[in-house]
Amino acid sequence: MSKPLFKQFPEVSSKEWKQKIQVDLKGADYNDTLIWQTTEGIDVKPFYHKDEFDQLPDVSASKVTEFKICQTIFVANVSKSNTKALDTISRGAEAIKFIIPTEDVSIEKLLQNIDLLKVTIYFELQFLSPEYVKKKYTFKKLNTSVFINTDIIGKLASSGNWFSNLKDDHKLFESIATYNKTISVNVSLYQNAGASIIQQLGYALAHANEYLNHFDETLDADSKEQLNVIFNVSVGTNYFFEIAKLRALRNLWASLATEYGVNTECHIFATPSKRNKTIYDYNTNMLRTTTECMSAVLGGANTVNNLVYDAVYHKDNEFSERIARNQLLILKHESYFNIVNNPADGAYYIESLTSQISEKALELFKDIEANGGFLNQLKEGTIQRKIKESAEKEQTQFNEGKLVLLGTNKHPNKEDTMHHEIELYPFLKTNPVKTLIKPILQNRISNTLDYKRLEEEKK
Repeated sequence: MSKPLFKQFPEVSSKEWKQKIQVDLKGADYNDTLIWQTTEGIDVKPFYHKDEFDQLPDVSASKVTEFKICQTIFVANVSKSNTKALDTISRGAEAIKFIIPTEDVSIEKLLQNIDLLKVTIYFELQFLSPEYVKKKYTFKKLNTSVFINTDIIGKLASSGNWFSNLKDDHKLFESIATYNKTISVNVSLYQNAGASIIQQLGYALAHANEYLNHFDETLDADSKEQLNVIFNVSVGTNYFFEIAKLRALRNLWASLATEYGVNTECHIFATPSKRNKTIYDYNTNMLRTTTECMSAVLGGANTVNNLVYDAVYHKDNEFSERIARNQLLILKHESYFNIVNNPADGAYYIESLTSQISEKALELFKDIEANGGFLNQLKEGTIQRKIKESAEKEQTQFNEGKLVLLGTNKHPNKEDTMHHEIELYPFLKTNPVKTLIKPILQNRISNTLDYKRLEEEKK
């Protein structure tokens, strides 16, 4: 029989704690000294107490023990991609994300010898083709975990253009989603472009709402209940806030889905952000991705796809992919992240953050809907402008040293040279083609500083 610990000590209220702190401050103001406000407008207090909650939060439905370790493979050659997938699975991967560029890719050959009853498969199609989906995905008849990521609004937001046009894209997308029972929302785009956590969730909800509005009249009740929604999310370094972000996303989606009568469970596919990754002192990127993966797991992501430490400037290579995969294997099997389903539950700090982030994101979502909806604000440039303002604010903090990237804007190794390592263009790319709307551009915080250092190396 379990016995309560420290029963001999009386409970201390939050008011009593605050009074004790105020005495120790010796006249200094409690609010000015110990409470700091984040860029999201959230006040972070020095301590949290259960008596600050009207009622204690419910136990979350997250199943952290079931999170999958994933690796992404771009399919340039079907045979080589299949071999790579099989090798990756043998080394610990539990899910594979295939990026498919054209309709020439044979799915049957790509999935040869892969046990679809054990391995989760994600397909990111870089084209719209209901015929390809219907003819090729015969395995959907099996009891398999196969998801097709198709996001026409994400395509518009990132490139500035539809695949074809609004009418045709929606018609083809509807056909694919009706067959596959899955829609995808690319939240990573907003994070990597510099959107705040509140913006990421508000835009994710408004983005998804555009699809729900479209399908509300075309899907019957049974189809709505079977609908799967995948949120592709990038996770930053703000450890506890990122945990709360994913928890808040689930809560927000459940509320929105209930209004439409669709499946209230969402699927979160998480990967570390590229925004804070650097070229110089690149091994530090491994530390960043480790904490970001931890946030993803503890936040309840269904699948975590680690980002290799040299993703910014190197082509795919076996060494960095193995390191990235092993980071997740260590977290899962040696750090025991696969033991408890809801480890973040009951932490008053995280519960408070989750609640505040949810409320502020919901306010933003309502504001977007009241002003014409997400697509309308994309076309007007409002979303792009808001993200740019957030990114510039973050950039200023970096430039002033308030936001630190170790090895880049603090304690840089002046002897470190990288020009001979660059295999991929690591800086912001602009496409001169004509676009329907202004695209949302992803950009690293250290972009300008890295560029200057590389230019100086050439002198």
